[in-house]
Amino acid sequence: MEAVILAAGLGSRMGGKPKGLLKVARREILYRTMKLLRSRGIERFIIVTNERYAPLYREFLERHGFEADLVINPEPEKGNGHSLHLAKDYVSGRFVLVMSDHVYSEAFVGAAIEGNGLIADRMPRWIDLGEATKVKVKDGRVEQIGKNLEDWDAVDTGFFVLDEGIFEITEELENEKNGDYSLSEVVERAKLPVTFVDGLGWTDVDTPKDLKRARKMLVFTAVKGTGDGFISRHLNRKISTRISYFLVERTTPNRMTVVTFVLGILSALLTLVSLPLAGILYQLSSILDGVDGELARAQMRTSRFGGYIDSLLDRYVDGTFLALLAYSALREPLWYLIALLALLGSVMVSYSTERFKAAYGEDAYSCISALRMIPGKRDERIFLTMLFLLYPGNVSIKVLFLLLAILTNIRVALTAYFVHKKVSYPKTI
Repeated sequence: MEAVILAAGLGSRMGGKPKGLLKVARREILYRTMKLLRSRGIERFIIVTNERYAPLYREFLERHGFEADLVINPEPEKGNGHSLHLAKDYVSGRFVLVMSDHVYSEAFVGAAIEGNGLIADRMPRWIDLGEATKVKVKDGRVEQIGKNLEDWDAVDTGFFVLDEGIFEITEELENEKNGDYSLSEVVERAKLPVTFVDGLGWTDVDTPKDLKRARKMLVFTAVKGTGDGFISRHLNRKISTRISYFLVERTTPNRMTVVTFVLGILSALLTLVSLPLAGILYQLSSILDGVDGELARAQMRTSRFGGYIDSLLDRYVDGTFLALLAYSALREPLWYLIALLALLGSVMVSYSTERFKAAYGEDAYSCISALRMIPGKRDERIFLTMLFLLYPGNVSIKVLFLLLAILTNIRVALTAYFVHKKVSYPKTI
């Protein structure tokens, strides 16, 4: 399957820069599109551009190792329907058509590429509706399309799944309008089928303000889909995504992993000095623990090794914190034993799900939905710890360790139970 990317515009509202090569979250827009499409099986790209920008796109392709045909539009001032027509000799069968100035999330591309015709959004979240191209749909096909429609059903996402029959329409318009016609005219005349992909992350970039919106969209849709506990969903992510938005153009995921680890170890050392301050810093490190993942997904820098190292460092932070807290606040041997059970349970919570993934090749939270509802995940334990340390006392520290020992080990036991059910009766729980 091939993909045609229209990139012949002159970018007048962006200071004459090719919009496809503008960076959002440290990646070129075109890089994002091509990387996501390639991950979905697109084998060949055709980029329609103008003579001025062709050398820039050629250098971009070589630098990133993409293979693509560059098709030159010698008349970029004409409508973008003409740019599509110039690609007619380069595609056959079904192909994807996208715009070089549109930024798409991974979830959107995954859903859109399975569609047919015009991909439209009835619940757009990340665009300026006043500038959007609206679509009126009748019997599952485009009836009208344009920016000034008062009565409309959805918004054009700039993503199409077409076949070579579309060039019969462009040929007609070439003859009628001397090559100067818009893609919207092609779509309306072809009465393209419409596939709705609603509410997922996508936006277009026409102005510097749009770049900020695209950055925000990428960060806020980069939140991990499963595995977050109650505190992460309702508190930590609301803060971490805003921090990530501020940092996404300024730093890398690896740097944030180091910063978070250092803060976590510092919070552990502070248990020897000030328990309230240690608890607050521990919670802060928990909030920041989400930032490196959000940056990695927004910047398209995710890696298995990065997730592996992040998980190891989290265990070191938790183990060090609980060990030093026990050392500083407990005296009786019985409570050292309870603290040890709390520490082991904390480690086993993550080990039980990671071991499932290693054994069965699936994410435990994705295929066993009940695990998402059981309390005791890391974010919840850290928040609970902070609450008890804000008003520390010999009794409160003991109660904290007792709660952690019970909570974590019950969670591990329930995880084993649900895994057993999953293996014995293979279905999503």
